[in-house]
Amino acid sequence: MSVSSPDVTAIVGASCLSADAPTALQRAAGRLNRWLAVLTEVPAAILVVAEIAVLFTGVVFRYGLNRPLVWSDELASVLFLWLCMLGAVIAQRRGAHMRLRALAASLNERWRHRLEAFSTSVVALFVIEIIAPALEYTTDQAMITTPALNMPDSYRALAILVGSVLMLLVVLLQVIERTIGRELLASLAIMGVVALGLWLAEPVLSTIGNWNLLVFFGLIVPCLVISGAPIAIAFGVATLTYLGMMTDMPLSVVVSRMDEGMSTLVLLSIPLFIFLGLLIEMTGLAAVMVALLSALVGHLRGGLSYVLVGAMYLVSGISGSKAADMAAIAPVLLPEMTRRGKEPGDLIGLLSSSAAMAETIPPSIVLITVGSVTGVSIAGLFSGGLLPAALGALGLVAVIFMRSRKDDVGEVRRASGREIGKALIVALPALILPMVIRWAVVSGVATATEVSSIGIVYTVLMSLVIYRRFHWKRCGPLLVETASLSGAILIILGTATAMAWALTQSGFSAQLAAAMAGVPGGRAGFLALSIVVFAILGSVLEGIPAIVLFGPLLFPVAAAFGINQIHYAIMVVLSMSLGLFTPPLGIGFYQACAIGRVDPEKAMHACWPYMAALLIAAIIVACVPWLALPGF
Repeated sequence: MSVSSPDVTAIVGASCLSADAPTALQRAAGRLNRWLAVLTEVPAAILVVAEIAVLFTGVVFRYGLNRPLVWSDELASVLFLWLCMLGAVIAQRRGAHMRLRALAASLNERWRHRLEAFSTSVVALFVIEIIAPALEYTTDQAMITTPALNMPDSYRALAILVGSVLMLLVVLLQVIERTIGRELLASLAIMGVVALGLWLAEPVLSTIGNWNLLVFFGLIVPCLVISGAPIAIAFGVATLTYLGMMTDMPLSVVVSRMDEGMSTLVLLSIPLFIFLGLLIEMTGLAAVMVALLSALVGHLRGGLSYVLVGAMYLVSGISGSKAADMAAIAPVLLPEMTRRGKEPGDLIGLLSSSAAMAETIPPSIVLITVGSVTGVSIAGLFSGGLLPAALGALGLVAVIFMRSRKDDVGEVRRASGREIGKALIVALPALILPMVIRWAVVSGVATATEVSSIGIVYTVLMSLVIYRRFHWKRCGPLLVETASLSGAILIILGTATAMAWALTQSGFSAQLAAAMAGVPGGRAGFLALSIVVFAILGSVLEGIPAIVLFGPLLFPVAAAFGINQIHYAIMVVLSMSLGLFTPPLGIGFYQACAIGRVDPEKAMHACWPYMAALLIAAIIVACVPWLALPGF
């Protein structure tokens, strides 16, 4: 996932400021922006804590006391939508929405400034378009009463309206603070010309049937994404424009579909697993696992490279977030690997490829999303992802072995048996955590949504009682970071769901399914084409929006070919991870470069051997389904 850190955002924001001293208006905007931060970040942090408490309490009462709380899921759903929208507002403030930055990175400062203004204008357009439909949707939901809490559903639906208004306010403040008013007007003029052109072309677009989808979704969406507009906003603008011009549907249906896409209860595990990933870095659980692996194989040629792959495999089983995985592992290993003579580019190639390898290790957020939008068993996906990831890890190990044969490890001391035993004892509580998570889901103690709360409580207890590295002052920033990243992810799910609904209503879904069903080569041809298609989608759209858009369309086709749904899901995720972490378009690759602080040009050439090994592993999994179907 491509999410800008607050530090990067600050740099971007600073580059957009005028060289002159801030005006009175800018100072006022800055003060209001700081108050807005408090207004959104404090409630969002409280909501994350409340969700953890509600879900864990539900597990205790249902499994421990055999007295299920009938209202817990309903309350969690209400709080969840508010968390999604407040998180989206925070992400807009921090510049943390997922977007493709390759074009902006290749331009000079002046043109980056213009693209920033254009991106801001697109966000403004979307929220202005969505406010009235959100108000209509909220009013409609007032007539519905929730069964357990017996309150109007408008209390929950109001979150989308409030979030949209707050996001518009954030955009206006950003325009003032960054002095991009002139560029914004130019961007609005461009969008006005495009709107006029579409209006004039409406008679023609209405007569060409579904070919008009190429204009709205095949042209507008890619142009907005390439220009650097947030992916979620690009989806939303295209969908609203298409429905407003080509159909008689009320635009409140877009808000309804967004609500459906963001409110699925199983998705509540996403912010909780993100927080868990941040916790294991803060509390040192990741560090003790790395220390154990280093004691075991750190003295071998390429030893720390093996440690990186193994650590990514273990940590992915805890955090569920590739960004959290890389951020937890890189600061621990990369400095020592550099000291031992590893090239910086090779380090990033290995870091990004190991993150791609680990995408199917539970509790992967992408696996949870697949299960949510396609109905595939999440417990089955959690079981099915382990062996394919292990096969990919073996491929990376083979590449490391070949590239490390001439490494000089003469000065590296081999750990004694006593040191290894001590490292094992220290790491044992951390090593148990992935087993606890998987056992809780498979045994039925907790659902895929609830198990994240168990992992958080376990991590907190271990850090307080055993590791004694729980930093209370860091909890607030971690909770806010969780809300921001969750909002950036979940608003994509919302607008992508609306876009997928529009494509389905147009009849495109049936046409695509028929075309894919007729692919030459039957089952094998369909699998091969799926690998290519999802690798491309993974590099352009990232895993989550790609699976939300195309998963419901292609999974039924796979079933018609007799392909097991779990096997196909694992194949899809493996393919998307290849695209996500492969340069030059893979956003995850650039994220790895940012975490490792290495110029992408130095790392690009080093990725290919590792990615080739993962591609071979993906092909093997496609040809041998039982690798993804243990116990089935």
